[in-house]
Amino acid sequence: MGGSERTVVWFRRDLRIDDNPALAAAARDGAVLPVFIWCPAEEGRFYPGRCSRWWLKESLAHLARSLEALGCPLVLIRAQSTLAALLQCVDSIGATRVVYNHLYDPISLVRDDKIKNELLGLGISMQSFNGDLLYEPWQVYDENGLAFTTFNMYWEKCMKLHIEISSSLAPWRLVPVSGIENICSSSIDDLGLESSKDEESSNALLSRAWSPGWRNAEKTLEDFVSHGLLDYSKDGMKVAGTTTSLLSPYLHYGEVSVRKVYQLVRMQQIKWENEGKSGAGESVNLFLLSIGLREYSRYLCFNFPFTHERSLLGNLKHYPWRADEDRFKSWRQGMTGYPLVDAGMRELWATGWTHNRIRVIVSSFAVKFLLIPWTWGMKYFWDVLLDADIESDILGWQYITGCLPDGHELGRLDNPEVQGQKYDPDGEYVRTWIPELARMPGEWIHHPWDAPSSILEVAGVELGFNYPMPIVELHTARECLDDAISTMWQLDTAEKLAELDGEVVEDNLSHIKSFDVPKVVLKELSPGASHCDQKVPTDDGRNLELQPKELKGTNKQTICVDVIKASNMEDTGSIANSPISRKRSSSGSVFNVPSCSSSVEVHSRNQHPGGYLVGSSKYILQKAERNWVGKAEDDDSADSCTDTSRASKRPAA
Repeated sequence: MGGSERTVVWFRRDLRIDDNPALAAAARDGAVLPVFIWCPAEEGRFYPGRCSRWWLKESLAHLARSLEALGCPLVLIRAQSTLAALLQCVDSIGATRVVYNHLYDPISLVRDDKIKNELLGLGISMQSFNGDLLYEPWQVYDENGLAFTTFNMYWEKCMKLHIEISSSLAPWRLVPVSGIENICSSSIDDLGLESSKDEESSNALLSRAWSPGWRNAEKTLEDFVSHGLLDYSKDGMKVAGTTTSLLSPYLHYGEVSVRKVYQLVRMQQIKWENEGKSGAGESVNLFLLSIGLREYSRYLCFNFPFTHERSLLGNLKHYPWRADEDRFKSWRQGMTGYPLVDAGMRELWATGWTHNRIRVIVSSFAVKFLLIPWTWGMKYFWDVLLDADIESDILGWQYITGCLPDGHELGRLDNPEVQGQKYDPDGEYVRTWIPELARMPGEWIHHPWDAPSSILEVAGVELGFNYPMPIVELHTARECLDDAISTMWQLDTAEKLAELDGEVVEDNLSHIKSFDVPKVVLKELSPGASHCDQKVPTDDGRNLELQPKELKGTNKQTICVDVIKASNMEDTGSIANSPISRKRSSSGSVFNVPSCSSSVEVHSRNQHPGGYLVGSSKYILQKAERNWVGKAEDDDSADSCTDTSRASKRPAA
């Protein structure tokens, strides 16, 4: 801390002191101005939901107390423009540098690039760091220099690369700058993260189950590594009780670094191996897969920045989604007639959280049974989840839908009754969240429509009156799904045939019915690329320091990362397990997704001038299931009605 530089530390989703490379770099070089800027207008379609904003408010308060103790107050600013707010900070203190940690979602990529170019043009030094990942998205590529499009191959390559796990030590003291009084700062309440008294009263319930803040994140990590990790492979799939790490909301807001998580887990593994404990390796590897999936979600969003609104596989642009608002409402309210699905949706609404396995079950039901656009479901998850995370939600919904080369097969249809017997065999979870079925015997709890009338009468269940009949029969859902897949391939084939020039022969038909997997070149980096400068897409379809190359050949798509164009997208449409109830309040929504007065109100917002997202689409839009690459998915064949599938098998990617 012997330097004389005045540095603005721009906090975003890195709300911690320990292992914060931007903060550490600023502290080494002189005086520091920590600042957090809340600009609702720039959040656009990704304006956070109520639970997520509550977490942010609590985490900021925790960070502010920590910085104050180090001698440097956190400046909070509510602004109409992040760029204008940063310029005000720079001018007020005479700063010569702005530092920040990378983000990878579409909005942040474009905003950061714009701000970087503006400030550099004014002679202000900009320095950015990797504070969120083990590997930057442009550092991992296949033998041809292309971005990976399957998780297994991506993670296998990652595990062969060197991991820089040395953390940036937390500063023991910060030197404040003068001139802070000239900044138009806000109190934490003035940021408006809680927009009404109803939200405040509902949020009060969240504090009974959760304690946001970076110190609490470290305690949660240490507790999991010490007491939960060893049995993770055995308990991680239980849908009732606390069986997961509880780290996802902390990781989203950067209250604990993924490097620290990785290091602690690996050190614990070494300790167990020395002690000869069996099962440790399986649990560690399974948990690290969840870390890998988080890495992969950012990897996909950075290299394929259109995935927030459309499938990675080009063929699915022809998929005939059923934009049925009534069915969407029934799904949201937990009134589909399938107990495990309804229990999951009611828990999600009441607590902002549900187990990863339940997320998989309810999302699969939405897109496969009801044919609801996956973008609608993703938007709803974004609005209500406590640990809502753009990149992870994109990966999860695209995987479940079959939009990824290694996702669920398009024709996979999981039977909720079978899943209920597998993951909630005693019906404890269903009874917790569906009081109408509290007295149903375990034998019938997951398929009450088959129960004898005498059983229903004793249990107080009147199907169609106090609990609905199934919204769609299994065989009907199977037929509709197969028809949708058939229609998709017919439209896709017709489009490809129309593009063929000359005579149609066998050679140019060989790739007609195959998935269109996009390609992006990563290997060729600009010679002047700095180790800490983020490569971000720009508005002319190229990368600032990363140039996607055009790939010739049939059915090979070139990705033009044109993420700065305005997107006028139209209608498309972690972790507490305690029974917390909350009122149904309006969460400022960012997509035109159908809603109703008896559920979460979803209000459309006008795109901020200059737009921040990619392309345009008819459909606008959590987490992917943790173990979608492991044996759990392969062993789930009993859940799928594949024996009645008329759809073709997915071609190998």
